[in-house]
Amino acid sequence: MMEYSYLSNTDIKVSRICLGTMTWGEQNTAEEGWQQLDMAISSGVNFIDTAELYPVPPKAETYTKTEEILGQWLKRQPRREDLVIASKVSGPGEWVSYMRDGGARLDRNSIIEACNASLKRLQTDYIDLYQVHWPERDTNFFGQLGYQHSTRADVISIEETLSALHELVQTGKIRHIGISNETPWGVMEYLRLSNKHGWPKAVSIQNPYNLLNRTFEIGLAEISHREEVGLLAYSPLGFGVLSGKYLHGAQPPKGRITLFSRFSRYNNPQAVAATEAYVELAKARELDPAQMALAYVNSRPFLTSNIIGATSTEQLRNNLASIELSLDAETVAEIEAIHTRHPNPAP
Repeated sequence: MMEYSYLSNTDIKVSRICLGTMTWGEQNTAEEGWQQLDMAISSGVNFIDTAELYPVPPKAETYTKTEEILGQWLKRQPRREDLVIASKVSGPGEWVSYMRDGGARLDRNSIIEACNASLKRLQTDYIDLYQVHWPERDTNFFGQLGYQHSTRADVISIEETLSALHELVQTGKIRHIGISNETPWGVMEYLRLSNKHGWPKAVSIQNPYNLLNRTFEIGLAEISHREEVGLLAYSPLGFGVLSGKYLHGAQPPKGRITLFSRFSRYNNPQAVAATEAYVELAKARELDPAQMALAYVNSRPFLTSNIIGATSTEQLRNNLASIELSLDAETVAEIEAIHTRHPNPAP
């Protein structure tokens, strides 16, 4: 049976499992996306996450397709108020130069434009949770390590970004705000400015979290608890790697890593060694490796929701079933032992 949590400091109850959508329009057709939605909703999922950027990998030819697919489905739903829809505004980067005529920034005008366009594509009057997809400033995200300080003068301030989000809340176009791919400093700066101005507080942070990347625990988990900014965990299976389907050189024909060589974050030699250990543990415990990996994420006390994606209804059914799995203490202890031997091999 599905479990539910509240978005931090809100009256919005969301399913412990959130349906991710970033394959729709690239690896999945619209019809396949709608099938996934129907299956997820029938299993108790009420939380759906998308972004103007999607599908992934991002490119000009498919940009915005995922929101359009979701919007077509939403238009047919009798009770929009029973669903919690999350989307995101993209930050800057040369790799998204095609977005908004090269104006994918986090300034007021760009954010307002992006939100209005998302509302139109989603065919809805409001977005429940509107998130900043990644920071404007130069910092560590999308697997970057080794922070190098930058003093670029053209960086849009978090204050301007938050002010624009406040304006959208005031107009009723969005209900709550969230952040994504953020650092401990970034979270605290958003919270400081919210307190200073009386602006909306971020109710969630969407960052990667899985058995191969538990860096969230190092600096962000305490902030998540003490400041009540719950985690929306993305890539809980490390692009499917933790299912074990890529081990021993396997290249499943429809696998994301098979299709898109740019996604090498979770298949370096260290990550492969760790994955082998986790898969062996799952098999020894007579568990499905993907379900074990998802169940671990589901159990974390700082988690609000676990964002799962799939390219087939068979995968989705298997992933949804992870909510029924409760890992015993001995299995968790074995997971922690593997983590000690292979700490964060794919940050």
